[in-house]
Amino acid sequence: MAEVSLMIGGRAHRIACADGQEAQLERLGAMVAERWDTAQRAAGGAGAERTMLLIALMLADALSDARRDSGPQGAANGLDVLATRLEAVATALEQNGKSA
Repeated sequence: MAEVSLMIGGRAHRIACADGQEAQLERLGAMVAERWDTAQRAAGGAGAERTMLLIALMLADALSDARRDSGPQGAANGLDVLATRLEAVATALEQNGKSA
């Protein structure tokens, strides 16, 4: 099992992933990180959990737009994949928060 360190919100988060999935996880982490400042401002300083919720909503909105543009079946599959990945990232962040 591989491990990737993602810098999100000024903190390093170590996330385990399957061998060979490191680059994909880094790309996903970059998608979250690039939205952090905007989401944090929108959250009004309410904390990392609220900021992550807003980022998830931003990504869901982007996925919704892509779904509308690409047809129902492809988007449904993409939404399932994104939801699974977001749940994995959220779980990992929660575990990192408990150990910090």
